[in-house]
Amino acid sequence: MAAWDIEACRFAETNLYTAVVSDSLDQLGVRNQAMREYLRPVHKACVFAGWARTISCSDVYHIPENPYEIEIAAVDSLLPGEVAVVGTQKSLRNAPWGELLSTAAKARGARGAVVDGLVRDVAKIEEIGFPVFAAGIKPVDSMGRGIVTAFNVPVECGEVLVHPGDFVFGDADGVIVIPAAMLKEVLALAHDKVTREEHSRAELQKGSYLRDVFAKYGVL
Repeated sequence: MAAWDIEACRFAETNLYTAVVSDSLDQLGVRNQAMREYLRPVHKACVFAGWARTISCSDVYHIPENPYEIEIAAVDSLLPGEVAVVGTQKSLRNAPWGELLSTAAKARGARGAVVDGLVRDVAKIEEIGFPVFAAGIKPVDSMGRGIVTAFNVPVECGEVLVHPGDFVFGDADGVIVIPAAMLKEVLALAHDKVTREEHSRAELQKGSYLRDVFAKYGVL
């Protein structure tokens, strides 16, 4: 996606949260867009929203010729406003993402990364302030353990099928995927719900009964 889409990223990161986005997708009948709960932020400042640049990995049990060739091309292909979405088929053999990939991705204008697998260099990733979600942490390199086989193809990440250009949003509650064609509608519904939740919260804080507030605003 192009840099002019960056405002949608900032809008989601500043005004929304994944729970209301998930509720909005539910309202539209799209109910399986939240990635699995084992994908967690690797440091506290992990909020991102952007378009998926998908990366597909597979396990290997030998050191192939040019083991980093496609991986390097994938990271160098990132555009401003994109999120690296790395599908590993749930591999726990290696850490295909670390500090240098995070540094390169941030320099290209990427908003974050979500890795359905392991990462390393988490202290350095936090130091540079790049948001990353992962299934766990392990210090081993991918060489001879895993390899990037393709990028910008559909991948499964956190048991959600992610297509290139889908909108990916992560915060403390997890990661949600909005199909690209539904983005404007979902963001509008989510923003409306945030507004109604703010009114509900204010009245609950004043002592109003939950049943009355729910009847008025229709949100929980």
